[in-house]
Amino acid sequence: MRIRKAVITAAGQSQRALPLQTLTDRDGQEKPVICILIEQALAAGMEEICIVVWPGDESRYAQAAGRHGSSVRFIAQPAPNGYGQAILCAREFTGGDPFLHMVGDHLYVNSGAKPSALRLVELAEAEECSVSGVQATRESLLPRFGTVAGRRAAGRSDLYRVDTVIEKPTPTEAEQRLMVPGIRAGFYLCFFGIHVLTPAVMEILAKGLPTLSAALAELARHEQYLALEDDGRRYDLGAPYGLLIAQLALALNGQDRAQVLSQMLELLADRELHTAAAGGLRQ
Repeated sequence: MRIRKAVITAAGQSQRALPLQTLTDRDGQEKPVICILIEQALAAGMEEICIVVWPGDESRYAQAAGRHGSSVRFIAQPAPNGYGQAILCAREFTGGDPFLHMVGDHLYVNSGAKPSALRLVELAEAEECSVSGVQATRESLLPRFGTVAGRRAAGRSDLYRVDTVIEKPTPTEAEQRLMVPGIRAGFYLCFFGIHVLTPAVMEILAKGLPTLSAALAELARHEQYLALEDDGRRYDLGAPYGLLIAQLALALNGQDRAQVLSQMLELLADRELHTAAAGGLRQ
């Protein structure tokens, strides 16, 4: 199984502007988030990329894609029918091929030797099945993510054979159905935002399932489906201070790390001086 196509979803009505925001990448270059995601897909070996957008956003995204624009296809999701249907909009593009999928309102930062997307692609090609990136996530964040449970693969501490998938579970539901031995208390395996999906997922979505989680739950009942615990970090750009935190993560993993740390320390020291001075005046 060779994966050479990527689908990035960016059609969410409330998140559609987030991938167009400009950040300074780890190489010190200013780029729109969507450009960073395209480059991560290319680094994972993708040759064709499709971005699913809100109707009318095609030209804005093409401009944001910069020099990659000519090699990216843009497809509009005609109606706001959910995340699963956004992926299904790319069915003609993927054809009968497996594909890498990334969500456009998250940023992925990895300090290891291999980018997260590449690790998933290599595993999916070796095992010839769908693979989702997951991350141990604290219970309070469950309302933001699809969550999986399963058993560890023999000889691996970071790989799971998935048997249960639930979209944004409640803490009670997670405790009853999504506990995974070896994961610390109060944490669950939530989607990282990067998947490699076989054509079977498109067939399942075409039956009308509204979410990717529902489609993957169905997939797990019929064929092997794996989850790889990623050692990188995902940053939800739509969360409070999401863009700021993502920018800090990029900076602290980039070539200007020392300069950024120095400026942060100066800022904190400044803040402490002002707080101390204000306290002295009140006395």
